[in-house]
Amino acid sequence: METWTVETNDAGGHLEVHSFRPASAATIPGSKAPAETAGVVLVHGTLVTDALYWPFARTLSVMLGRPVHSYNRRGRGHSAPQPPGYSVDTEIADLQAVMEKSGSTDVVAHSYGGFVALQAARRTTINRLVTYDAAVSLSGNLSSRWRPELEEAVTAGQLDQAWAHLVQGLGTAGPISYLPLRALRTLSVLSAQTRLGLEMRSLLPTAVVEMRAVLDADAHIGDFTKISTPTLMLSGGWSPSYFAETARALAGAVPAIAFAQVPLQFHEGPLRPGRRLAARVARFLSGNHLPVGQAEAT
Repeated sequence: METWTVETNDAGGHLEVHSFRPASAATIPGSKAPAETAGVVLVHGTLVTDALYWPFARTLSVMLGRPVHSYNRRGRGHSAPQPPGYSVDTEIADLQAVMEKSGSTDVVAHSYGGFVALQAARRTTINRLVTYDAAVSLSGNLSSRWRPELEEAVTAGQLDQAWAHLVQGLGTAGPISYLPLRALRTLSVLSAQTRLGLEMRSLLPTAVVEMRAVLDADAHIGDFTKISTPTLMLSGGWSPSYFAETARALAGAVPAIAFAQVPLQFHEGPLRPGRRLAARVARFLSGNHLPVGQAEAT
């Protein structure tokens, strides 16, 4: 793994990038040398850093024989903080910067990252795109997932309460999401004793801003019909149903988009051990897939 920095298009902004390459590939960060094939950029979800995706990125790089570049979005790791006036436009510009500097043509994106990547595909050139449980708001379908209590709790510094509202509202933690708030607060206290749990708590303020960005970018299906990027929208078989419902709706209306459900996978599929999901992504990026606009069998 190589670590390097990309300067963003706003004054003083920067992003921490981690690159994974097959053993035979060139090892110059950000290189566009002829010896290196075009790369893939991996965009992570909310409430996490890109470090959780490193095993997935490494596996995907080996399967494709191409470099895969994951980066910490704003407010994480050694990347710049979320700027005043942060919006999805900030994320789109950042994704474009990483793609350009790394010489990448394809994008793989998870959850909030999928939302960013689909918005980017409406405005910029992406060769191929794969999303997993993309958090896209269509005609207000995610408005009920937003809880004002989450933002109130973060502002008051009540992070255990905030975490409970986030998990229960989004339903992305599997069966745990359906526990009462009191039980979720207790789990938050316990998880804060771990490095990952403590890190997630520290990222709660970014989650508030990012959820607002999703709702502010609420769109109608017709807003996506001009996407020409061959896109595969994946959803976990055990993920909350609203991810698959949105992906099916977009695949049914947008010729460039196909949908497939991945059995036995939770929302955090890209973070879990195993090769099945990476293999599905690699097949599409390599061109071995159904014509876009069709749904694959589960």
